[in-house]
Amino acid sequence: MIKRFVFVIFFSLLLFGGLFGWKFLQIKQAIKNIPVPPPPVVAVTTVGRSDWQSYLSGVGSLTPSAGVEVSSEVAGKIKKIFFESGQSIKRGQLLIALDDSADAAELRGLAATERLEQSKFARSQRLIARNFISKSDYDLNKATLDQARAAVLAKKAVIEKKRITAPFTGRLGIRKVNAGQFLAPGDAIVPLQQLQPIYADFTLPEQELARLYVNQPVTLTVQAYPGRIFSGMISAMNSGIDEATRSVKIRATLGNTEQLLHPGMFVEVQVLLKENKPVLTVPDTAISYNPYGNTVFVVESGQASGAIVRLKQVAVGESREGRVEIIQGLAENDRVVSAGQVKLRNGMAVILDRQPAPGERDGAR
Repeated sequence: MIKRFVFVIFFSLLLFGGLFGWKFLQIKQAIKNIPVPPPPVVAVTTVGRSDWQSYLSGVGSLTPSAGVEVSSEVAGKIKKIFFESGQSIKRGQLLIALDDSADAAELRGLAATERLEQSKFARSQRLIARNFISKSDYDLNKATLDQARAAVLAKKAVIEKKRITAPFTGRLGIRKVNAGQFLAPGDAIVPLQQLQPIYADFTLPEQELARLYVNQPVTLTVQAYPGRIFSGMISAMNSGIDEATRSVKIRATLGNTEQLLHPGMFVEVQVLLKENKPVLTVPDTAISYNPYGNTVFVVESGQASGAIVRLKQVAVGESREGRVEIIQGLAENDRVVSAGQVKLRNGMAVILDRQPAPGERDGAR
């Protein structure tokens, strides 16, 4: 009985061992028949050397070359409005006429008084020549005439102030008054700003003061027009340094013929320096930006048909026109992968594409 039991166990183990062995050979053969994928194809570029224009960076705001809140010097009710909100106007253009009917009536009375006093003074001149009146009477008549003339001129000035005109050429803002409204002296009517030229006020650290001068070229950008660069010149610098920030305030003047720039805009300013700086650069597509550091894949060996890539950490500087400055980690003429990094790993074999990355095919460096 025991022999039969042992024989059954032995036969079962032999049968299952054969089945497992046969299955293992099948799996091994299937693995051998799996095709090995070819190495990935990547675009490669070389680390280039360029001379970049040196500049100082700052931030600031745009300021109008002239700006006021147009207001009335005298009280009165608005008779007529001669402008629209946002309108461009010329210096001296009439904006608002206040009701001057009462003043005009007073002016006619004052003018009549002036004519009367003029007649009295003319008689005094004839009489004083014949010594028919005293010198004091003559002087009194002359003073009275002068007072009458001054009263007429003062009333004309009041009437003129009720015709409110633009103090300079510029663009109006949003109107704050309506026809029939009573204006007190100093009440705001509409903002007026001169936009051509326009100022950019910004600050730079005091240690850069020796590198700044009047008429130095600057460029600036604004968020409203991304990618567009506006040019100007430094027109003035504060004579003192801000003790709180240890910075100097600078004003640049820019042409604004298209009137795209408006007061209050935030600007990023670059003050161009005379010297250029040599830099090593690669396309920005070659850099993999990570929280733990920026890396590139460097082509270490191989010809155009195949190569090995190594992951390398680099320190980068500023970026300009699709190129990134390499501060540390690469040397001139090193070859780096510029497209296709997503499918790579350290030490992987690759095939080098004979064409550059799509972003470099226009020949821009």
